[in-house]
Amino acid sequence: MHLLFVDESGTPPKPTAKEQSYFVIAGFVIPEDRWPGLRDKLIGAKRAAAYRGELKWRFFAPKNDDEDNPMREWDRAAKNDFRDRVFRIITEAKSCRIIACVSESLTAYGLGNVNSQDDLYFRTYKPVTERFQYFLQDITRTSGRDTYGMIVADHRGRGDDDSMRLRHERLIRETGRYTSDYANFIEGLFFSPSHLSIGIQLVDMIAGAIWRAQAHGDRTWFDLLRPSFRASSNGHIDGYGLVRFPKKGWKGAILD
Repeated sequence: MHLLFVDESGTPPKPTAKEQSYFVIAGFVIPEDRWPGLRDKLIGAKRAAAYRGELKWRFFAPKNDDEDNPMREWDRAAKNDFRDRVFRIITEAKSCRIIACVSESLTAYGLGNVNSQDDLYFRTYKPVTERFQYFLQDITRTSGRDTYGMIVADHRGRGDDDSMRLRHERLIRETGRYTSDYANFIEGLFFSPSHLSIGIQLVDMIAGAIWRAQAHGDRTWFDLLRPSFRASSNGHIDGYGLVRFPKKGWKGAILD
């Protein structure tokens, strides 16, 4: 069994927005037998750094002084040291893989079939599910044993969760020319509050690093994560572990 934890970074803009922006949905694939080790390492890192509370990418921002930010009094060097340790926990887990999709807002809304923030959110989510299915198929072929997976997403709110669950269910049940066969998925979409989920906290960090690289050209943390992305046989991640939506007409930088 493989668990795909998913979370987003950035906000899908309204169709009326005039400026190009980017939105990321990232997934972190964790085999069930690797989850306890990741949990113990992250808890250990938090204790060693006297970090108490939920791990969030936005807490590392220089001017973030949220009351629930455990690093409000930390200097930049201390924050970076702790973030580096978290990213090493992610990349040292060799059987874990990153799968993500980045959407380009104005390009996506120009397609004609993306008409709302909800549409953009789901169209960014869909390629992540497809690459997870391909990942499970690859393992099945190489191991000779059927391999299954389930998706756990960050809880956003009851209305948002209900809508996402219905669209996810429709996606995996429908078949057609432009829809993947999700034969290796178990059940539907599950939700977990981020403060209660180690997997969601780790993928929040991943999504933030990808968004930072795409939206601001800062690859510092993205490049640390790059070895953990799902990749082609010759090492490319574009289209394999990191998908662009839409690919046709893409105007921004291509992360690879």
